[in-house]
Amino acid sequence: MKNTLIFLTAFLTFSSYSSFAASQNKVKPAAISQIELKNFEALDFPYDKGESGLLVWEHTPELEGAQFSVLVSTVSDKEGWIEAVKFSAGENTADKINLPFWSFNKNKNKYAVALEFNNILSSQVKEELNYFAKVKIIKGKNISETKVLSSKIKGNWFRADRLNNLIVFLVVTLVFFIVVSHAKKKGLFIRRIAGLDAIDEAIGRATEMGKPIFYVPGIGVMSQISTIASTFVLGEVAKKVAQYDSYIKVPHYDPIVMTVSKEIVKQAYTEAERPDSYKEDINVFISHDQFSYAANVDGLISREKPAACFYIGYFMAESLLLAEVGASIGAIQIAGTDVDHQLPFFFTACDYTLIGEELYAAGAYLSKEPMLVSALKVQDFGKLVFMISVAVFSLLLIIGAKMEWKGLAGILTEILKVY
Repeated sequence: MKNTLIFLTAFLTFSSYSSFAASQNKVKPAAISQIELKNFEALDFPYDKGESGLLVWEHTPELEGAQFSVLVSTVSDKEGWIEAVKFSAGENTADKINLPFWSFNKNKNKYAVALEFNNILSSQVKEELNYFAKVKIIKGKNISETKVLSSKIKGNWFRADRLNNLIVFLVVTLVFFIVVSHAKKKGLFIRRIAGLDAIDEAIGRATEMGKPIFYVPGIGVMSQISTIASTFVLGEVAKKVAQYDSYIKVPHYDPIVMTVSKEIVKQAYTEAERPDSYKEDINVFISHDQFSYAANVDGLISREKPAACFYIGYFMAESLLLAEVGASIGAIQIAGTDVDHQLPFFFTACDYTLIGEELYAAGAYLSKEPMLVSALKVQDFGKLVFMISVAVFSLLLIIGAKMEWKGLAGILTEILKVY
């Protein structure tokens, strides 16, 4: 019993001593002092859509060799802190911020940190989000923190990242009005498109033979570009049909397209001064099922044996089914679509085929309307600018791979060497 008491006393004494020693040897965390950064500001990032803030402060000699940890919160100035970025002195200077010169002073002796809140907080930023920010400065064993700043971010009506879009828009608009003015005075040249030139021949042949003309606008809906282009062509074809006092049939897959086409054909007859020749049964609804539509149109073609068939619009697997039947009765067939994989079938079975953008140009080509022709020319101008840009920048990349940066004079010298 005595030995047991001695053992317990020794054990308790040793445990107390160990706890005391551990408490004495425990490393105390470094105290965090407060520091004032020169011109320290929390701002809204200018010319953006409202997802970023901006912290700026000036570089001073005592910040040499320090590390900065930027902490942000959208909860309050006491909790919810998240480390946005950590960097060393000399990095993240203001000259690296991607902003126009007129909106931000890109000073190398100034720090600027863009705070992307969507990335940091993984949440959708709402308008006028209030955020808090502070900077922790670590220099050796010394750790300091700045005061907490608060600011709001919001979307800006002018966005610098879309300045190039504005410039392109202004240039295209200016070119468009210049071209329109020229088109009204002197007209503009459009290269010959054989398929569109053959429209008069096809309608004239049908008139001489006393047979109808079939115009098939395809299975596209009214929102598709190919269907819109098809209605332009339909208007011009209907106008010529009215002038020749022939008969046209337009079978439809979509009821909305049929409604629009009715108005277009009626207007075409009015412009041709033949409103009395217009009939309501010119435009007919067939079916909203692809192959039922194709089978029904094939039956109409086989029975009525038109002298000319137009297949212009959006087509899929029914393209060959329609064109084959038209070819079998000996009709002149003119086709056009922007669906690349259907073009071979039209090439095989039709007399003329509009390829790709020839379909879009058809309305301007036939009507010679200055506004439409001008729009076509502006598109061509845009393609020319794009091709020249690709060629020039490709050349610059090749030259840049062979030489170090030598300024503009060096680049021009290397270009001259290439030629």
